[in-house]
Amino acid sequence: MRRALAASLLALLLAACAGHKSRPDGTSSSPRGGRGASALPETSRPQAERYRYEHDGEPAGPAVDISRLAEPVPKLEPRARYGNKPEYSVLGRTYRVLPDARGYVERGIASWYGNKFHGYMTSSLEPYDMYAFTAAHKTLPLPTYARVTNLENGKSVVVRINDRGPFHENRLIDLSYAAAVRIGIWPKGTGLVEVRAIDPAHPDTPPLPRTTTADAAARIYLQLGAFGDRANAERVASAARRDGIDHVDIESAGVNGRTVHRVRVGPLADVAAADALTPRIERLGFGSPRVAIER
Repeated sequence: MRRALAASLLALLLAACAGHKSRPDGTSSSPRGGRGASALPETSRPQAERYRYEHDGEPAGPAVDISRLAEPVPKLEPRARYGNKPEYSVLGRTYRVLPDARGYVERGIASWYGNKFHGYMTSSLEPYDMYAFTAAHKTLPLPTYARVTNLENGKSVVVRINDRGPFHENRLIDLSYAAAVRIGIWPKGTGLVEVRAIDPAHPDTPPLPRTTTADAAARIYLQLGAFGDRANAERVASAARRDGIDHVDIESAGVNGRTVHRVRVGPLADVAAADALTPRIERLGFGSPRVAIER
């Protein structure tokens, strides 16, 4: 993140969006209509001066009919030259890029980013297009194709992950504006989703079945830890209750032939409740809780 070219490209690795907020170490070249994609990132400039708009949001111009836009077709691609360093650090945390996306499935909270970043460089040195079905992820290789399913309404979209982020606590993936609209996360801002990587050699991964209104609700928990020894789980759960945290429970499940005991808080009312409780859990010394989603 310096003026020298090599450090500037390193900064691109760290670039991404912090939920629906500004990027902590955002990549930035001139927007479309300026110097174009070949320009060096302006990482030496203050964050407030890097983008045309101060706040993120929906498109400023005439509305585009997202329903008429085509989703990407998964295909075999080489890894992007930029954005795939084995590990990188942002805001004091280190992230390790997965060696392979095959078999990746995870549930968590999705957010989206839009007009503020439109035309600026992603971590893979591709211009961000809010009308393309793309996304940012902290650890999947760039690019990776994935199916993102909204667990609250069953709608899904295929995205091409070409950016890093979101670096907001508790966020799993940051969707482009178009992808967020397609599955109903916009204008709410966030949603509970499943992210399932697609193997381009076998791209026919079916979406999750659509749910009925009666059982569409997904439940959100914050996981304080997972233990092989139930006594350790009991100690953590008891400590959390003593510190005034409500709805603490232990869930035991078989994982790869052994029993794992998960200490969880919830179910919580919504994403806002999880966001409010997370810093309190951290201040009490339990570390950063992991989001767990159930249907």
